[in-house]
Amino acid sequence: MKLSVLTLVRHRREHLINLMKSLDAQTQAPDELVIAWMQPAPERDLPATRFPVRHVMVEGDVLPLAKARNAAVAAARFEALVFLDVDCIASPRLVERYGAALRSRAALYLGEVHYLPADAVRLNEAGALDLGRLAALGERHPARPAIAENATISEADHGQLWGLSFALLKEDHHRAGGMDEGYIGYGGEETDYAWRLAKAKVPLYWIGGALAWHQHHPLYAPPWQHFDAIIANARRFHARWGRWCMEYWLGQFRDAGAIDWTPDSPRIDVRRQPSDADIAAARLPDSARYC
Repeated sequence: MKLSVLTLVRHRREHLINLMKSLDAQTQAPDELVIAWMQPAPERDLPATRFPVRHVMVEGDVLPLAKARNAAVAAARFEALVFLDVDCIASPRLVERYGAALRSRAALYLGEVHYLPADAVRLNEAGALDLGRLAALGERHPARPAIAENATISEADHGQLWGLSFALLKEDHHRAGGMDEGYIGYGGEETDYAWRLAKAKVPLYWIGGALAWHQHHPLYAPPWQHFDAIIANARRFHARWGRWCMEYWLGQFRDAGAIDWTPDSPRIDVRRQPSDADIAAARLPDSARYC
């Protein structure tokens, strides 16, 4: 079974270069990398790799995340799919572990992601990533389990899907209906996808050894810059599933007086738009690795 790694990019050149270097250093190289570009043109002068790199262009001024993921799947030549966020650096066994899992059983697999501080990424004298440094500095998110290196653990809650790193078969992606491209911009599309996969009876597992390190970037809590998209996507999710997603962000918007909403509400009423001051105040210090 051959394997395609899929990633989405909008103006993350250095992060993408590190991702590509980490894939080139795998114990088992992917059979291709598909890059879905959510920007006017691909980056130039990317690293050479021992596997083919293919490009697909995705239009959309607001982040077309669902559309880009579907486009990457459509462009993928192989049945086994690994979705890896452009902010991630793959540990050496990530492709090997995901590939072995998919060969043993068709399912949705989640690997661990450890978060890096700012300025964590270094190259050695040979120009390769200093993986020992990343292993020492990476921090597991407290809401996620620690998985033994060769363990596979069943997970009953598909809501645990976190789109930074996961794998499944193309057939299961299509059987679940793919991602709903009606979700435009930030938020909601991954949770909707998780529930689609659950409805299609695609089992979910955590898998050890498929570790990725998340490269640092500026964080905002709440993400006021995505306010309109979060509200629209939360409404879309509720209309389909009869429950809310992104409740953490909705609660923060409510507490700031921007919306009227509770978890039991059938609707969200917008009271005001975020200001530039709201966005500036929400910027977390560089010491923050995750929200």
